[in-house]
Amino acid sequence: MILSDLVEAHARQRADHPALRIEDETLTYGQLAEQVRAVAAGLAASGVRAGQTVAFVLPNCVEFVVAWLALGRIGAVAAPVNTALLGDGLAAVLRMSGAEVAIVDEQFLPAIAETGGILRTVFVRGRTGVMNFRAWAELTAYSGTAPRHEARPGDPSILLFTSGSTGRSKACVLPHRYVLRQAEVFTGQLGLTASDVLFCPFPLFHADAAIFTVAPAFLLGATAALVARFSVRSFWEQVRRYHATVFDFMGATLTMLYKQEPAPGDADNPARLGWGVPLPEWAEDFERRFGVELVEVYGLSDTGIVLYNRPGEPRRPGSCGRPVHPFEVKVLGQDGFELPSGEVGEICIRPLEPHVILSEYLGMPETTVQAWRDLWFHTGDLAHRDEDGYFYFAGRGADVIRRRGENISALEIETVVGRHPAVLEVAAFGVPSELTEEDVMVVVTLRPGRELEARDLLAYCQERLPRPMVPRYVEFTGPLPKTPTEKVDKRVLKERGAGRSTFDQEQERASP
Repeated sequence: MILSDLVEAHARQRADHPALRIEDETLTYGQLAEQVRAVAAGLAASGVRAGQTVAFVLPNCVEFVVAWLALGRIGAVAAPVNTALLGDGLAAVLRMSGAEVAIVDEQFLPAIAETGGILRTVFVRGRTGVMNFRAWAELTAYSGTAPRHEARPGDPSILLFTSGSTGRSKACVLPHRYVLRQAEVFTGQLGLTASDVLFCPFPLFHADAAIFTVAPAFLLGATAALVARFSVRSFWEQVRRYHATVFDFMGATLTMLYKQEPAPGDADNPARLGWGVPLPEWAEDFERRFGVELVEVYGLSDTGIVLYNRPGEPRRPGSCGRPVHPFEVKVLGQDGFELPSGEVGEICIRPLEPHVILSEYLGMPETTVQAWRDLWFHTGDLAHRDEDGYFYFAGRGADVIRRRGENISALEIETVVGRHPAVLEVAAFGVPSELTEEDVMVVVTLRPGRELEARDLLAYCQERLPRPMVPRYVEFTGPLPKTPTEKVDKRVLKERGAGRSTFDQEQERASP
């Protein structure tokens, strides 16, 4: 069983039900199944064979979903690429994927042209007649049916690249059973039904959109609704337009929605459930204001979602949930032994069924082995658990600031600074110190119309943070640099470091 089989089944049973809505285009299950069959035949006729990888350089569009399902029918693998990549970065990801064929939106053709001929065949979504490229329309024109490849559960369905916001991007090889089993667990834990409309404002090359929006919708025979990108101004209008009942959030998106000026019609929307991470301390106020229940979960592309809070159950503030079958999750110390409740260590995962997390990091055997040491998958994320088995996220291991011999959680600093009423969003990170190790720097975006002095922000921090966590450097800026999934890209901020406009508390103290 693969994802396109589910679409075919729904096409027979509810052909006219909307399957996919992206911006202004809608496909019913009948239309989607028909396009998938045609494109599968077109790809096969163009020489794409089972086991081959086809890269996508596409925005959120119906062609992305059609091509992913069509490749599954012929046993090939989809490799969606971060559309923000250019030059050497794009070339490196294409080489990593092993793709020689790609489906590319016309707006990204200049970037493809700069990759030096890695690709032998490029199908273009958009204008036709471009020299050396073929039109997407060629694929949709086929009326025949390609022989269906009998996929095994462990055969790869899609390569999802980690965001690379704190380190080198890796290609997660995700099997067909990962796609379906994650969708089964997700819909079961969150109580989703065929009448739901699952809305996602994040890119299809990310797990939230592909694995936890499209796949669950197609499992249930529900509707997946997506837009080009997250927009704080358009979000609720989009929820209303698509009649969305479920949406996801990540990074700063929930905060940005909450910090908009309240309006009388905030609760006038069809959404009943929002899921994601992190869930802030003002979640209950958000729920009252917008008339929606929020639940926090924990997962990553590599393993899918493994910790859940269930809707309707009492909330444990700060918890990202408990492990669910088919996953065993523990907090391990540096020596590999499980830590007692209350102690912070690394989140480590062991699957209890085959093919429900990634198969490998493509082309990185040493990295794969290192992640799987001691027969546990090591996430690099930190947490502690309580006596009842609830987990509490404590930050990324790669997002720890080393200051004066202490490990400091950037997340804790960001949580406190983010509570300031003038702050819209914040990023905390370490910068090199003349005393070795690091000093703490925060970069802050203020809410529109608000003003705040660095000295006043530091005084606010001194009243609420342990002394080692109080930032040395403060810089106010416009919107923070983001990955396409709205996570702050701290690599950009760290490379920039402290500049002339940065407030330096130590320098201030030393001034006469």
